[in-house]
Amino acid sequence: MSAATAAQGLLTLAANGPADKIPAPHIEYAQLAPTLIVVGAAVLGVLVEAFVPRRSRYYVQVFLAVASLAAAFAAVVALAAGGYGSTKAHIAAMGALAVDGPALFLQGTILLASIVAVFTFAERRLDPKAHGNRVDSFAAQAASVPGSDSEKAAVKAGFTTTEVFPLALFAISGMLIFPAADDLLTLFIALEVFSLPLYLLCAVARRQRLMSQEAAVKYFLLGAFSSAFLLFGIALLYGYAGSVSYAAIADVVDGTVADIDPALAATMGNDALLLIGGALILMGLLFKVGAVPFHMWTPDVYQGAPTPVTGFMAAATKVAAFGALLRLLYVVLPGLRWDWRPVMWGVAIVTMLAGAVIAVTQTDVKRLLAYSSIAHAGFILAGVIATSAEGVKSVLFYLGAYSFVTIGAFAVVTLVRDAGGEATHLSKWAGLGRRSPLTAAVFAVFLLAFAGIPLTSGFAGKFAVFKAAAEGGAGALVVVGVISSAIAAFFYIRVIVLMFFSEPKADGPTVAVPSPLTMTTIAVGVAVTLVLGLAPQYFLDLAGHASTFVR
Repeated sequence: MSAATAAQGLLTLAANGPADKIPAPHIEYAQLAPTLIVVGAAVLGVLVEAFVPRRSRYYVQVFLAVASLAAAFAAVVALAAGGYGSTKAHIAAMGALAVDGPALFLQGTILLASIVAVFTFAERRLDPKAHGNRVDSFAAQAASVPGSDSEKAAVKAGFTTTEVFPLALFAISGMLIFPAADDLLTLFIALEVFSLPLYLLCAVARRQRLMSQEAAVKYFLLGAFSSAFLLFGIALLYGYAGSVSYAAIADVVDGTVADIDPALAATMGNDALLLIGGALILMGLLFKVGAVPFHMWTPDVYQGAPTPVTGFMAAATKVAAFGALLRLLYVVLPGLRWDWRPVMWGVAIVTMLAGAVIAVTQTDVKRLLAYSSIAHAGFILAGVIATSAEGVKSVLFYLGAYSFVTIGAFAVVTLVRDAGGEATHLSKWAGLGRRSPLTAAVFAVFLLAFAGIPLTSGFAGKFAVFKAAAEGGAGALVVVGVISSAIAAFFYIRVIVLMFFSEPKADGPTVAVPSPLTMTTIAVGVAVTLVLGLAPQYFLDLAGHASTFVR
């Protein structure tokens, strides 16, 4: 018998013998429907770019994006109504994703915020027509060199970068997975899935192309560093616990693991791997949250990116990142509470104070809102540090309130324009209340919400996180938070005074009349701000019902 025949015989035996079969993965498609709908729409959006005529793409993409996000939100509501946020909460997709209250609440928040953010992406009435064609906030041809002949030809031909819609959908799909991830590899993949489209979206501003591209490069380079820290932390935690599953790591941390692999027995007792690995993963998540000292990218990227993208990023990314941070600290590392709480205390205090103090010096409205978002990250961290069900409830409520205020505020920024596009320098906003009282009043409502003035959602959110922190033994943190809020209130009210009590300049900016899309975004922002401020109890109860993590 030849060697070839013998080998063939072995292969036949192996195929027909009693060897263990590779089990087919068990995926609960219905429970993963919100994410699958958005991913499917994003893939369809790519095909639309390839096959639909250029003149029709904008309408198809806007419809596809809004319809898919609405359908995904309906799927989240159906899952919550079916008890998957409480009694039926479990780990799905073979241990990769959690379907529980916090995951569904955060996914619903991300989807609702994304719908109104997509409306600002689709706005095409703010700039004057170029060569008879309506233009939006995005470059006519993103691949063209700024100022080149090919860019001028693209503008003349009326091209639009409709790829921003499938890119946004891909980013949203990653954000939906991020707070629900129940193992470290899923967490990392979700991080990359939503980060890479955001790097591209930051680079495609129609005006100030070079600043936009610079912002994208900064975000990409610093984001790559943070991803590397996160990945190194995952490797160390895997070395410590012998698993990337949240529950398995938590069991090893608690010392309740029953079956220890002999090959891992030597490293399982090595606390250095646990502490360094946990710290590196925290660094990666705090970067996405925009907490000090990992905040360096925030003001530059917020200023340089197209304003609709800035609003979307400021709201949705924060919701997703805080969801992942909560799950990591409450599910994986509760046994390390006495190690991570002092560190998070320090991060929260520095974040609140630095965000509030540096914002006072800003002269650009987008940079001002960027440092404001850093301060708010510090306020939300106060709720995270509470380490209680009240803490989770307060963080969920704050994230829901904050996201709509942020998108609404950036939508107002897109309306104030001069010959060079958006007039973001604060000196140009002088007297805006006399030129356009309604626009200035709406922006004042958002600023008062950011400041935490009573009867706005900002007050209800801050009260909830500070109350949870005080009950959790972090009273000193609440004192720092109140001082930071007072400093922050100064620069918010300074902008309101500038708009209503300064003389308008003769060559000042005008307020563009938007389409119903941006009007809807701003109206939703104002409505949520006032409803959550005047009657927050129902939504606080909703967040309370959704505050239990499955493990």
